[in-house]
Amino acid sequence: MGQPAFEIPGSLHPSAPPRSIPAGPASWLEQAGVAICLLGLSIFTTLSTGAVLMYNFQRGAPPFSVNAQFFPFAWIAHHPERLAAGWSFALTLLGILSAHELGHYAACRFHGVRSSLPWVLPAPTLIGTFGAFIRLRSRVPSRVALLDIGVAGPLAGMLVAVPALISGLLMSQHMAAPGFQSTASISVGVPLSLSLVYSIVRLVHPALPPLDASFNPHPVLVAAWIGLFITSVNLMPAGQLDGGHILYAVSPRVHRWLTNTLVFLLFFAGTMYWIGWLVWGCFLLPSLRHPSVPEVPALTRSRRWLAVVGLVLFILTFTLQPFAGGSLMDFLH
Repeated sequence: MGQPAFEIPGSLHPSAPPRSIPAGPASWLEQAGVAICLLGLSIFTTLSTGAVLMYNFQRGAPPFSVNAQFFPFAWIAHHPERLAAGWSFALTLLGILSAHELGHYAACRFHGVRSSLPWVLPAPTLIGTFGAFIRLRSRVPSRVALLDIGVAGPLAGMLVAVPALISGLLMSQHMAAPGFQSTASISVGVPLSLSLVYSIVRLVHPALPPLDASFNPHPVLVAAWIGLFITSVNLMPAGQLDGGHILYAVSPRVHRWLTNTLVFLLFFAGTMYWIGWLVWGCFLLPSLRHPSVPEVPALTRSRRWLAVVGLVLFILTFTLQPFAGGSLMDFLH
């Protein structure tokens, strides 16, 4: 799920020559073929998850109550006629991920940086995807370009996520079967962005159910929440994540210090709040050192404000405990 939004080749050090990458039609067609195949598989995996979510939503049960297992395909195999019901979830989630990566891709084209096409990674898991990424094929010419590329993805993704949050909230309802709450129900954290959107929507729609145990989220809202979560992970200010690129563009020294610090903080958070942070701490270890990017031209004031926007997005989308009861301590007990 939480793949980095894009990866910078290790040859970006000024002393290393840029890699020679074939750019002929055959190479582009090959990339397009891989991207289309991955997208097709991702459509199927997210459709499968979406079908389970919609089935539960229509009968007033929590999102994953029918699917106590990690993989939804056994249920889909027995109910293939329900697969089409997953489109609302699949299109919302893939729309957010695709918009995110297309934002990076557009910024790359603007700054003359060659990159792969956006790749969406399918996964036979609870949410149907491991996320998406693009790979840069040439050097980033400046920290201005690095910042623009890093922040363009989250901004583009949020342009899709916010309308999805609003529509998902409006279509959500009260839990019709409270007894289901004890069967494979998954409690999630509520990021600040969702709380703010909820408060605004409730002003114009007072009948909106409260965000408590009786709230039954529509699959579109579930997809939007996943999109926010993936955005927040990518915006962590460390390594070669989106947030790491943004921070490096502002201050390589602070980036180096915060990356080393964040690894330990993630190990602590994984122990106390959500075990997935342990995985992310391990993931950051190989990328502690960011490839060097030229400082000239220097960041303008407007670009520094753009970095602040990236930080604000991280604060709005981040939740320390995305899944309740999922810490290492909980598993040990």
